[in-house]
Amino acid sequence: MQRFFSIVKKEVIQLKRDKASFGIAIMMPIVMILLFGYAVNTELSNISMSVIDQSDTTESRELIQSFQNTGYFNVVSREHNIDKVNEDIDKGKVHSALIIPPDFSTKLQNKEKTNVQLLVDGSDPTTARTVFSSGVLSGQQYGIGKLQELNEKANFRVSNGGVNVNTKVLYNPDLKNQNFTIPGLIGLIMQNITILLTAFALVRERERGTIEQLTVSPLKSPEIIFGKLVPYIFIGFVDFLFSLVLGLVWFKVPINGSLPLLLLLGAGFVICALAIGILISTISKTQLQAMQLTILVLLPSVLLSGFVFPIEAMPKFVQVISSILPLTYFIDILRGIITKGVGFEYLVKDVACLFSIGGILLIISMVRFAVKPYNS
Repeated sequence: MQRFFSIVKKEVIQLKRDKASFGIAIMMPIVMILLFGYAVNTELSNISMSVIDQSDTTESRELIQSFQNTGYFNVVSREHNIDKVNEDIDKGKVHSALIIPPDFSTKLQNKEKTNVQLLVDGSDPTTARTVFSSGVLSGQQYGIGKLQELNEKANFRVSNGGVNVNTKVLYNPDLKNQNFTIPGLIGLIMQNITILLTAFALVRERERGTIEQLTVSPLKSPEIIFGKLVPYIFIGFVDFLFSLVLGLVWFKVPINGSLPLLLLLGAGFVICALAIGILISTISKTQLQAMQLTILVLLPSVLLSGFVFPIEAMPKFVQVISSILPLTYFIDILRGIITKGVGFEYLVKDVACLFSIGGILLIISMVRFAVKPYNS
């Protein structure tokens, strides 16, 4: 028992000396449960909607209000042009659109059946199904209520009126989950592999004692960082191609947009993901710390990037965290090109944010390595 407790005492002393690893191990579950407790939300609400109200009457405004009263819809824009609505859906600004015809009020007052159209972004089947079911139900309930109101005024029963909601699902009319999950999965796999590859690059050199040879050589900090990145860029891009081919051939997910554009932006994301790994490597003193920090980055990326749960359903402070994750923007790019088939002009914001974050991470990594090459 004395020998046993001697080993226990030794491990406790080592833990006390490695305060960074001990602190990460204690804080990680606290941060994760608080963060994911808000982020993991399967109940959708405030789905962005655009409205074209060609009737512009009391009845049409009541219909719009009935959609918002469900809590599922949030009218973020009112347009007069269907092309503008389609453009907003292509860019991901809105996920649904309600189009009310000019004769909406007239037909209701004449106790005739009136039709409205509901456009649904089918690139996310979970959101699309919610929009589909709640939108149709909202229209029917408003129609029934209006019909009862007219019956009371007329003192006789009218049964042929009401509101009929015609739905049109864009991009993914069959609402196949694979058309939504496979593009996101490609981005997630790329990120995980590339970060894991580079997170240990400098730490390994430091533990082996070879980092001193690099720092005393004529090489500058950017040359060392980029020199270490190049082999991993090649590996990450090859993994991207493998994932893309498997999604296309095995899972039959078609690429509706430009393949060269997808490959170009995929190579850019590989560099961004590698920048995260290099930054982790410059922060960590040991491979254990590098592993802990890698997990701390990878787990939030799975849940906060929009891969599983819609970002719109998350609280505002969680959405802010999502906005600093490169994977958030790359998943939008993947789904935009593969599922929606949109061009570069619709992805400018995502591309700008993605490369800006990647550039900032690389600069921070080079500065840290130049100032603290031994991470002392």
